[in-house]
Amino acid sequence: MNDGLDRFARDFPAGTVLFEEGQPGDFMYVVTTGEVEIRRMVGENERVLAIIPPGEFFGEMSILNSRPRSATAVVRIDSRLLVIEGKTFEAMLRARPEIALRIIKSLALRLESANQQVELLLLPTANHRVVQCLRHLAEEQILLAGTPVNIGTAILVPKRVEDIATRVGLPVHEVIEVVDRLRAARLVLLAEDAGIDGHGFIVPEVGRLLEFLEFLTLKDRFGP
Repeated sequence: MNDGLDRFARDFPAGTVLFEEGQPGDFMYVVTTGEVEIRRMVGENERVLAIIPPGEFFGEMSILNSRPRSATAVVRIDSRLLVIEGKTFEAMLRARPEIALRIIKSLALRLESANQQVELLLLPTANHRVVQCLRHLAEEQILLAGTPVNIGTAILVPKRVEDIATRVGLPVHEVIEVVDRLRAARLVLLAEDAGIDGHGFIVPEVGRLLEFLEFLTLKDRFGP
């Protein structure tokens, strides 16, 4: 989406507040490098709703529906962003249908992701939430690969513990406890366990996670 748009690029240090919940929306953003957190007040607490990686965009809804910002955006690490004013964005949509199509597809994926997150938050225990989340993320990686995956193929999920905690609405320490239990059962490995640099989880067999989730459901239903 950033082809020929380098003139809109700006650098932002970590901690920069791009906009706050309730403010009018005059710009949309595309992450070229770095990461941006999308936060929102839930009751008296501020929650991280999403982490926007390179290649993704955000802030377009306030331009499209002329309503105040529904969340706060904070630069997570030093980042370069394309900052596109509302009229320019609307002109791009009219002149370049491929951009409009990409945005429609992205919004559809966000809606599906939001539905999945609601389902996760409704699950009864931390075990259920983390296992189901890892299963969803592993299946997303399979779809991104675009090639058939054999039964038993290990899947690398390039996410941090903090990312999982954000998705499932749990403190990081609770997610770590669940992950440690999954590691003990060899249902999940950390990337470092397999000698892979960087953050991430390895799911040796997605089917085994599903079986474990069914076991948790039966255990809760019928007791120990």
